[in-house]
Amino acid sequence: MATQNDLVWPYEHWPAIRFNDGMNIGSRGGHGFVRYTIIDFREGEYIKFQFSKPDGFNGIHELKITALNSNTTEIRHEINAKLSFKAVLLWVYAVRWLHDALIEDAFDKVENHFLAEKKETTYNVWVKLLRKIYKSKSFQTKLA
Repeated sequence: MATQNDLVWPYEHWPAIRFNDGMNIGSRGGHGFVRYTIIDFREGEYIKFQFSKPDGFNGIHELKITALNSNTTEIRHEINAKLSFKAVLLWVYAVRWLHDALIEDAFDKVENHFLAEKKETTYNVWVKLLRKIYKSKSFQTKLA
């Protein structure tokens, strides 16, 4: 992740994920309006982030890759966070939808690395509308 040869993060369709000190514990960064700090990392196994933005998201976000046997690998994504009331509304109406679509794209990207016939998840109408709003200049101005 967060490299020139990123095989996980779907930067082709989403804001790239970047960190100020690479993939190292204590490095800060994020993607789009989401910010976090790497609090634990073992290359090829897992990465754990502590949220710093958006406001009201207090908790961790992690991605784990586990070999179950010589032919099967499990990729697991978890969010464990307490949300403020405002953050709950943001999650329910916007972030959850965009987040789930991004994770589907990431999992497709990993799987497509090993498949001849490529998978591509189709976005629902709500995700398409939210992405259009997010990309708008007026929304980007509000984020700045």
